[in-house]
Amino acid sequence: MLTAITGINWGDEGKGRMVDLLSEDYDIVVRYQGGNNAGHTVVNERGKFILNLLPSGILRENIVNVMGNGMVIDMQHLVNECAKLREGGIKITPENLKISERACICMPYNVMQDAYEEDRLGDAKYGSTRRGIAYIYGDKYMKKAIRMGDLFHPETLKKRLKEIIDYKNLTIVGVYGKEPVSFDEMWAWVEKYGDILKPYICDAGLYLDTAAKAGKNIMFEAQLGALRDIDFGIYPYTSSSNVIGAYAPVGAGVPNHKIDLNIGIMKAYSSCVGEGPFTCELFGEEAEELRRAGGEYGAATGRPRRVGPFDVVASRYGCRAQGADEIALTKLDILDTLNEIPVTIAYELDGKRIENFPYGDVLEMAKPVNIKMPGWKTSLANCRKKEELPKEAIDYILFIEKSVGVKIKYVSVGAERDAYIVM
Repeated sequence: MLTAITGINWGDEGKGRMVDLLSEDYDIVVRYQGGNNAGHTVVNERGKFILNLLPSGILRENIVNVMGNGMVIDMQHLVNECAKLREGGIKITPENLKISERACICMPYNVMQDAYEEDRLGDAKYGSTRRGIAYIYGDKYMKKAIRMGDLFHPETLKKRLKEIIDYKNLTIVGVYGKEPVSFDEMWAWVEKYGDILKPYICDAGLYLDTAAKAGKNIMFEAQLGALRDIDFGIYPYTSSSNVIGAYAPVGAGVPNHKIDLNIGIMKAYSSCVGEGPFTCELFGEEAEELRRAGGEYGAATGRPRRVGPFDVVASRYGCRAQGADEIALTKLDILDTLNEIPVTIAYELDGKRIENFPYGDVLEMAKPVNIKMPGWKTSLANCRKKEELPKEAIDYILFIEKSVGVKIKYVSVGAERDAYIVM
């Protein structure tokens, strides 16, 4: 069984929590795209863990975790992330963590470029996490990136790195007026962190192909959500990679295999980190109350997330873009205290009702069309069966299910591993 866990909305839907839950039945968990520009927060019996680069399956001892060729890896961040997890009692060895030799290395100069450009843009910034992600993906497609496998060929790597740094300094010095990047400093960085990670680097595609043909259960874990996909998201306020499930086999290293099941993850309300159109957005005290209740602060950056009601238009589109076969609805318990629950069922522009997710300026200018549904005004924290849910909560779940056109199979009612209901 090859299963993809994908985000339906703007990211931060709770994918890590669901991977941690559902991975019990899997042998391998693969991250297939992205870098350390987003975080997955997982709470289990060992404590609370925030993962930026590592697959969420790392928290289960019997699972092999793979970082695929579609990822971009800040080696310093990865080394520090591993060290922090080890402090929490998590085992990380070359037996349970494998890094694709084809994954690109996010270099310190990529991070510098990201920060310099966001500063230059000022109020017109994209809301980048300033972790170099766009710039390393740019380097990848301009054939100016270094890959993890290059660490095993130091003389060739030195030559390439010198050429790349000469190219980078044309921009860093000539455009931004900053100090030039030092080759010696970059090479010392590569050696320091590369030497630590070399034992984990392998032909991940071959490993996964062999495992799939042997009948192993493999889970593909996405970062962010459909509306941050470089092709199908709210461009240019997107990530710089393909987060959709269709890309999973490619980014994992097994383009010769197909996904059997795509589980889409979406919240019972909406949240969004960064800039760009967010039609359903709430403001003022109403927004702050929801933000506090849901702990809506970025796992990677700590930034307050923008929040709003569940957005039917965006979620229906996200389900289509992801090819979701079934849905896990997270954080339903966050709505426990509301007398009435707002839902964005359509958009409106110039008196025209919009029910299909629009493109460009229409998305920027459209206003939400909201309805109110009755709240349940009781805690869902101890519910573990559908029959234990209040009628209003069941009605809300069924309304969302019908609106997006995909069956909701799982509902989470808390952050703990067992705080969920199978519908």
